[in-house]
Amino acid sequence: MSDEAAREEDRQLLARAQDGDVSAFEALVDAHRDKVYGLALRMTRSEADAAEITQDTFLSAYQHLKDFRGDAAFGSWVHRIAANHALMRLRHRRVAQAAEQELQGPEFTERGSLAEYPVSDWSRDAEEKALDAELGTAIQQATDLLPQGYREVFLLKDVDGLSYEQIAETTGDSIPAIKSRLHRARLALREAIDDFYNRDSRGA
Repeated sequence: MSDEAAREEDRQLLARAQDGDVSAFEALVDAHRDKVYGLALRMTRSEADAAEITQDTFLSAYQHLKDFRGDAAFGSWVHRIAANHALMRLRHRRVAQAAEQELQGPEFTERGSLAEYPVSDWSRDAEEKALDAELGTAIQQATDLLPQGYREVFLLKDVDGLSYEQIAETTGDSIPAIKSRLHRARLALREAIDDFYNRDSRGA
């Protein structure tokens, strides 16, 4: 089925769903569930989070179905909802990690001096990372390090294969801004790949 045919089918299902046809909404979910899950998984790197985000995405879509005027394609709309849920999940995760790190911070004695606590031996971790380093891992790590806006555009364009117009519908950003962020994201990943090969050539 061509993209235009798929969009037309979505439009027809959407109209029926907005009139209260639950089976039409279920058909929309079936058509877009895998892509929404894939986007959530790539953004969060967690299957559990991706599954919950997928459920939350279609629940949000159902709750706001009558508000959706069809200015964008249904697929772009649910992609945007999924990206927002994923971003919220990542923010909550960072807050939780920061709180955990705070709890694991240095302890003080009653006199206010630093208490002694064990220091991890990082040399073994570094050795294991060196042994496990593969190009795919290096790329994934570099992708994870991208600023959120860059990573989102990179995943939508180069992994999900969305057009610039579809990404603009999904993110609400202008196409020039999307192209700029994608260019910077690709440069960052290219540097990561270069570092990977140069490290091997140096015998690291």
